[in-house]
Amino acid sequence: MSAPASAKGSMISRVGRLVFVIAAALLCGFIMTTFASEDPVGAFKVLLTGAWPEISFEDGELSIKRLTRVGSLLEDATTLTLLGLAVAIPFRAKQFTMGADGQLFFGALAAGAVSMTLQGPSWVVLPAACLAAMTSGFIWGLIPGALKARFGTNEIVATLMLNVIALQFYRFCITYLLRDPTAGFITTGPFPEEALMPILINRTNVTPVIFLAIAAAIIVWLIMRRTKTGFEINLIGENPRFAKYAGVPVRWATALSMGIGGIFAGLAGFHTANGLLKNLPMDLAPGIGFEGMVVALLARNNPLAVPLVALLYAYLRVGAQIMERSTDVTREMVMIIQAFIIIFVVAERFGPALFAKLFQRKAKSSTTEVSA
Repeated sequence: MSAPASAKGSMISRVGRLVFVIAAALLCGFIMTTFASEDPVGAFKVLLTGAWPEISFEDGELSIKRLTRVGSLLEDATTLTLLGLAVAIPFRAKQFTMGADGQLFFGALAAGAVSMTLQGPSWVVLPAACLAAMTSGFIWGLIPGALKARFGTNEIVATLMLNVIALQFYRFCITYLLRDPTAGFITTGPFPEEALMPILINRTNVTPVIFLAIAAAIIVWLIMRRTKTGFEINLIGENPRFAKYAGVPVRWATALSMGIGGIFAGLAGFHTANGLLKNLPMDLAPGIGFEGMVVALLARNNPLAVPLVALLYAYLRVGAQIMERSTDVTREMVMIIQAFIIIFVVAERFGPALFAKLFQRKAKSSTTEVSA
């Protein structure tokens, strides 16, 4: 088989596996919903169509309603794309990092601090805040990478503990350093106008960061495919011993993969602070880094697939929120459906193994019939 044909077959196999994973998770979720809802079909219809806008013709004119739901979809997809890239790069080096949460918190904190202290026009403040967020994410990602490379520290434990430190440091800064004393609760003041990202769709928080996220996916793909650094990261992920014998600086490439991933988590923090919230509350969205990990797993660490998978996951996420608000299905049930997706992703060989057994049984029965 030629190389292009092989690549095409591999892509079809991956898409088929992704469809199987999502379909199986939704089926399991629907079965669970039948036990918890009086109208499981209606509830699931809301889940699958909740993120759609309402398009109609009124008096001969096109009318589009519920754009806020579309806005939520695009906002979530932007955040998840950046977090998916933050996780996918270390995964390519076989580093199972869980530090995207902490890197996002540090990115948001750095962007917020720059936004509230730097005076100047928006073309100065916004790039400075973005750069601060990306730099802080890089440094916070590089730390567990350096610990793994120098001392062999388990990257899962290190990133989880660093997440705790980042969260508490963020809360400390908001409470004692950046808090607005005139507010009735713990939060910073609203960012100045010069520090806010421009809005692309009215009544939403969709900003140009969505294009930045798509560009980031292309840049990551180019880095991994066309640069020496990307080649080294891929090689240590495939075979670290061979990479060492080939002269690849394994320790440095390992640490760098986690640092580069942190850049995109920091960018997600900038998007959260300057695009979505426009201030810094006491808590952001703890655990969203975990959803970025799901996106990276579903995309099989392919940077070009991350935006599409993030859009799909955000679609289910928004639909689940609408289902929670408009039906009798509780948030816990929504979380169970999301957990099913994760389980099927982790058990990725379940689908192919199931089909292989079916095919083997079919072939065996055909052979028996011929022998008879």
